[in-house]
Amino acid sequence: MPDIRLPTGAAPVFETERLRLRPHRVEDIDACVAMWADPIVTRHIGGRPFSREETWSKMLRYAGHWALMGFGYWVAEDKASNDFLGEAGFAEFRREVSPSIEGLPEIGWAFVPSAHGKGLATEAVQAICAWADRNFGSTPTVCIIDPENIASAWVAKKCGYQEFLRAIYKDHPTMLYRRQA
Repeated sequence: MPDIRLPTGAAPVFETERLRLRPHRVEDIDACVAMWADPIVTRHIGGRPFSREETWSKMLRYAGHWALMGFGYWVAEDKASNDFLGEAGFAEFRREVSPSIEGLPEIGWAFVPSAHGKGLATEAVQAICAWADRNFGSTPTVCIIDPENIASAWVAKKCGYQEFLRAIYKDHPTMLYRRQA
């Protein structure tokens, strides 16, 4: 598997038609906690709401990805209002899943319920896939999606991801998707 590491530093900031994608900041904690505590958000991502402590650990992990790997997650905020809408990005979680996806950047996204059904996740994922195409070369990216998460599967497919395997991750069925740059 390729070992993707880019020049380290902070996440770049860029905009789409409706979104600003920027690095996490300490002051994002309350918005992040609210999103990750929402059972609608977490029903297909871990299956339970996350605590404030767990959310803080997520934010630190995102920053650590940028510092160590040169890629990570962005906050997606509304360009007009600056409201927090969600998170999207790439990670190397070194998941214990078979077949291994270690070494392949794994894309993920989560949005607050008020942003669901508006095409915002697709807009963010398309933008960060374009960023990946410029930065990861020919290395494919992957994602794992709960089989019941029809909305995320649809976003993945619209952004060029194709299911390549059904697997078990943490004792739960999951679908693995891959996108070639």
